[in-house]
Amino acid sequence: MSGLSDDQLAEHRDAFSLFDKKGDNKIDLSQLGDVLRALGQNPKTADVKKIAQDIDPRGTKRLNFDEFLPILNGVRKKSSTQGTQEEFIEGLKVFDREGNGTVSSVELRHVLTSLGEKLTDEEVDQLLVGMEDSQGQVQYEEFVKTIMAG
Repeated sequence: MSGLSDDQLAEHRDAFSLFDKKGDNKIDLSQLGDVLRALGQNPKTADVKKIAQDIDPRGTKRLNFDEFLPILNGVRKKSSTQGTQEEFIEGLKVFDREGNGTVSSVELRHVLTSLGEKLTDEEVDQLLVGMEDSQGQVQYEEFVKTIMAG
């Protein structure tokens, strides 16, 4: 059914229950993204909003675990088709003008704030903490590995 072992199912149910603020074994629809992320998924904010909108346009519904599980499985399937670490590294090689495994943090910031699912400057600041060298360069392979490791 869910593709999860009994142990994984129990672990997911426990994590889900941590977000149950009323003690009724349900979560607010507004917590959907948080719960998915707590379970190791990384859905786009727009995708979470669309899922929530499809479930309840008013956003007042509370989900039980059995209603949540198919959503989790859908997000898991979608994330398994998203880019791999190697694909991200390959994409950043385009910006490696010297061919030395680094990209300018300024250029990386521009890419992250203006392409795809755009990040805010604050989000980029958090991602770049400890990643820049004294010349403002970022080892992009290490950067991608760090980000994808969570």
